Amino acid sequence: MTFASFRRVLVGDTLPTARMVHERLIKLLALPVFASDAISSSAYAVEEILRVMVFAGAVGLGCSAGVAAAIGLLFVFVTISYRQTILAYPSGGGAYIVAHDNLGVVPGLTAAAALLTDYVLTVAVSIASGVAAITSAIPPLFPHRVALCVFFIAFIALANLRGARESGKLFAPPVYLFIGTVLLMVVVGLVRVILHGPPAQVLPPPAAVQGVTLFLLLRAFASGCAALTGIEAISNGVPAFRAPQARNASITLLWMAATCIAIFAGTSVLAQAFRIVPDPAEQQTVFSMMGHVVFGNGILYALLQASTAAILILAANTSFADFPRLGSILARDGFAPGQLANLGDRLVFANGIILLGLASILLVVAFRGDTHLLIPLYAVGVFLSFTLSQTGMVVHWRKLGTPGWRIRAAVNAVGASATAVVLVVVASVKFHAGAWIVLVLIPIGVLLFLRISRHYRGLDVMLRIRPEDRHLPDRVRHAVLVVLPGLNRAVLPALSYAKTISPEPEAVYIDVNPAETARLREDWRRLNADLPLTVLKSTSGSISEPLLRYTRTLRAEGRVDLVTVVIPEFAVTRWWQGIFRDRAGLYLKLALMSEPGLVVTNIRRQPGA
Repeated sequence: MTFASFRRVLVGDTLPTARMVHERLIKLLALPVFASDAISSSAYAVEEILRVMVFAGAVGLGCSAGVAAAIGLLFVFVTISYRQTILAYPSGGGAYIVAHDNLGVVPGLTAAAALLTDYVLTVAVSIASGVAAITSAIPPLFPHRVALCVFFIAFIALANLRGARESGKLFAPPVYLFIGTVLLMVVVGLVRVILHGPPAQVLPPPAAVQGVTLFLLLRAFASGCAALTGIEAISNGVPAFRAPQARNASITLLWMAATCIAIFAGTSVLAQAFRIVPDPAEQQTVFSMMGHVVFGNGILYALLQASTAAILILAANTSFADFPRLGSILARDGFAPGQLANLGDRLVFANGIILLGLASILLVVAFRGDTHLLIPLYAVGVFLSFTLSQTGMVVHWRKLGTPGWRIRAAVNAVGASATAVVLVVVASVKFHAGAWIVLVLIPIGVLLFLRISRHYRGLDVMLRIRPEDRHLPDRVRHAVLVVLPGLNRAVLPALSYAKTISPEPEAVYIDVNPAETARLREDWRRLNADLPLTVLKSTSGSISEPLLRYTRTLRAEGRVDLVTVVIPEFAVTRWWQGIFRDRAGLYLKLALMSEPGLVVTNIRRQPGA
């Protein structure tokens, strides 16, 4: 099997560009692709609130419902804001486009850097959390958690390389299974409370360590705002939807919001009704406690835990859907490498998917797959992008001045203010635990974007056609060199080709071993190829160095304007034959290809041909 065949097995056959419209997502597939992060975050935000409010004892736990209600209200405001963003900016890009258009270049790039950083962290945190759930159920796997993280990142990346529609079909069943199982738990739990009253408390209420203070409430609010992570994903990926794209994306956003709020509100009510207290030993999650109380230890509880592990891992898919798209928009605007704007064979931004996968793997390996080390880095970037996006929308409505703009701007202003408060609290509370790393990375990212933009602008100036360039030269002085690896049948097509492109081609041999060079001179004489042979002495054993010196000499003396180097090679017919091939030709090509004024051509001949 050749590499091309192996690649087709992994990612599938090449799709024509005309298939792009058919690869776009219907709403039922778009929901699991873009909403898995938000749905999983909503499911565990309740526990984040309780872990803070437990410091105030039973009174604090009683206040957690009010904190959850405030977060739910913020969720509504942010959803409305992003729905307005989708309809106002149907080309996608989300926070970056809104901030760039309404607040300026630097705020836009700040939003982009924040989002890209958070997407990498989302993959690392969600995969590490999912692996932690698996290793908790199967303790012998714990020493291999980093390898498991790498495996799942590679698996999700590969699924996305196969195309958006295929990844949606693959990931939709576990996402919908999780939604159905959780909502069933909420409904059954609430019915049980209504009919039979609240059950006995799972753990005894803790003693109060401190009173209910404003700072404690803000900490709980900031921690619970993890429920909002991922909500921006749909606004970034509008072009991935079937037409009418903006309408379908806004409907999917409302579906996602309704699902997240139902899960968040339902689990908040259950936590209050069951008087659930976070396990101080952290051996069982609040979600697991709810499942035990409602489902017991039967198959439904096992299904809940299995789908929980799946949704945690699949939450990473949201980043794989959005990171490449945002990268392509930045590349289109000249703030990121142009390769990120290239569509792959499966009509996805493959370079962005690969880049995200590699960055996430490096992060997971660096932090040893430990969620406790990764979580403090999480959510700072997303709330910064929320704040910039909604502030940008306030400016947008004001500039537009259409009827009703004040109401729309007020909604965005409330959302911007609330997310700004959350950003300050999250950044300050988690600063020493690692949030400072993100706060350093974001400015570095902005500076990098600006440096890339300056490079492209400078390159554009250098490559721009000047008045003196408008008349092409009548003739380019051209030298053709055929590099001889020895004398064999692979050399003959290269020599013939050289004669077709130049009246006076030249054969070149690098003298590394004098005895072999003497034999080649004799063989060359008997070949009667009617080409001059030049032997270049290598003092270091390198093939490329003497050849580079010779081509530079030809150009420096003014004898030629351009040099073509022809490298003869054998083509293998089986993939395993490549193991036994001499790679000298490949290494020579890599050494020569960046040299200005040099053209490198490979001429391959199959054995026996």
